[in-house]
Amino acid sequence: MFLTISTTGTPERPATDLGFLLHKHPDNAQTFSTSHGTAHVLYPEATAERCTAALLLEIDPVGLVRRGKGKGRGGAPDSALAQYVNDRPYAASSLLAVALATVFKSALHGACKAMPERAAVPLPLRVEVPALPARGGADLVRKLFAPLGWDTVEAEPVELDTAFPEWGDSRYVRLVLEGELRLADALNQLYVLLPVLDDAKHYWVSPDEVDKLLRAGDGWLADHPEQQLITSRYLSRRWGLTRDAMERLELARLAEADGLDVEDVDNAVDETTTELFGEEGDEKPVPLAVQRRDAILAALRAADATRVLDLGCGQGQLVQALLKDVRFTDIVGVDVSVRALTVAGRRLRLERLGERQAGRVKLIQGSLAYTDKRLTGYDAAVLSEVIEHLDLPRLPALEYAVFGSARPRTVLVTTPNVEYNVRWESLPAGHVRHSDHRFEWNREEFRAWAGRVAEQYGYGVEFTPVGPDDPEVGPPTQMAVFTQGAPSTPDDRTTPTDRTTATTPTTPKEEQA
Repeated sequence: MFLTISTTGTPERPATDLGFLLHKHPDNAQTFSTSHGTAHVLYPEATAERCTAALLLEIDPVGLVRRGKGKGRGGAPDSALAQYVNDRPYAASSLLAVALATVFKSALHGACKAMPERAAVPLPLRVEVPALPARGGADLVRKLFAPLGWDTVEAEPVELDTAFPEWGDSRYVRLVLEGELRLADALNQLYVLLPVLDDAKHYWVSPDEVDKLLRAGDGWLADHPEQQLITSRYLSRRWGLTRDAMERLELARLAEADGLDVEDVDNAVDETTTELFGEEGDEKPVPLAVQRRDAILAALRAADATRVLDLGCGQGQLVQALLKDVRFTDIVGVDVSVRALTVAGRRLRLERLGERQAGRVKLIQGSLAYTDKRLTGYDAAVLSEVIEHLDLPRLPALEYAVFGSARPRTVLVTTPNVEYNVRWESLPAGHVRHSDHRFEWNREEFRAWAGRVAEQYGYGVEFTPVGPDDPEVGPPTQMAVFTQGAPSTPDDRTTPTDRTTATTPTTPKEEQA
């Protein structure tokens, strides 16, 4: 694979400044190892009037097939079909894009300590790629590069065989770009658009490719007329990643239009807002899940907790809320489901967190029915809508694992109040709120269980309603706050027998049925 970058200059601003911007001296021919071959950087010409830097990438086709096994993750798509006979060593593709990012890394980021002013201004550039795969033809090449500030975009089709002109053109073009652009902008455009035109990548596209695309496309991709095609092809048509990238590009566009940071636009409508309004301006109630998280956060702050366990963290909504509050310095989400932890990791964007933020949060797989030394030494633990998903005979194992083994100073437990179910118009009589609920307790049953656990493990317990507290059936969610060594304080609406009853709660009649 071959690519050249040329510029012109004057005695005052010699063209050989290109060597400073690329961090490669014109007098030296340099060699770099890549994952699939060897990259060479050399200067066919280097004078004050004109300077050309060439990137020659030698591909090891046998190694390429062996490393990728010819198919699947890491395999080059064309190699999967043609094995050892293919165009990978000759036609510009994602292999060349990776070599660009490896060899010209500093230039790609616009960094040049020796000549920062030259790196920040446009240069007269000429870029040539002799063999560029173009699925979509020369017209697509022009559609992709013309809106980016190039004065000239030449995409000359390459004949399949000059000896047989009747065979027509191949899917390759000879690309020539001319115009005045910052060198960093030109390199970033090539880094993105080379694999887009090839419509293939030699490696598995993972979620971090979205970050690479947005980083390289900063300043030009958000407003590009072919944004959707570029995004979809660059991410190998993985719809979830494409949607994520498109949403973030739209946020960036809106933020730039309003002169705001992306974070300000993204948080303009926060789920913890105390009032939500419909299209007609009518007030809507805050979702119960939001009220529950607010109640948990308030209880954790009241307990002065800084190191918190979210036991049964699910998809990470509470962990995300904890991470937004700097007082919580050590946050651990635990769930038995690997799939749920994967979703939580994506929600938190763990791979994109800064070092300080990433050091505050951790997701681990574990079962709450077993003791785990990793869970000891924390200020507080939260079991939010968890216990009702366990079979009643397994509850004692959870009780010991949390209250007997881990023993955080404070434990918060929330669970549905089955009495409130009659207020849900969409819930048929006799049904639980979720198909996976093994039981749902009324207020008396929940307080009896909490009182027994508190007495057995040396905790005091208080009860707090979550959501609208109906005078007849109570709140939709009930929360118990366990505190080590503290006396139990009953809810104002409880009777003396509600405080620390040691009897085992009975299964609700609906569950027995």
